[in-house]
Amino acid sequence: MSKTCLECGEKIVGREDKKFCSDGCRNAYNNKMNKDSTNYMRNINNKLRKNYRILSGLNVDGKSKTTKAKLLSKGFDFDFMTNVLHTKSGNTYCFVYDQGYMVLENDFYMLVKKDI
Repeated sequence: MSKTCLECGEKIVGREDKKFCSDGCRNAYNNKMNKDSTNYMRNINNKLRKNYRILSGLNVDGKSKTTKAKLLSKGFDFDFMTNVLHTKSGNTYCFVYDQGYMVLENDFYMLVKKDI
């Protein structure tokens, strides 16, 4: 029984468990499968990536302080994060993947990096 490529439908030659006829077809298929399915998802993912880049750029040492004005001037959007951590001591950290921030007084923010 001959198998056909999942992307283009061509006959596959080679290993029994092969699914694609070429690297190009494999890449095209995976790009389609992993593509953000809607503009809404794409926009959210773009905002999360931007927030992550901003936090990473300001927090190169793993722990630092910055101001709200500096975050906003770089385009940080406080509405987009991946998770929130409430500590036993009552502090609340907002995270974008492994980069987080905690609100301090006088519009200052503590930036932290979670060890993964």
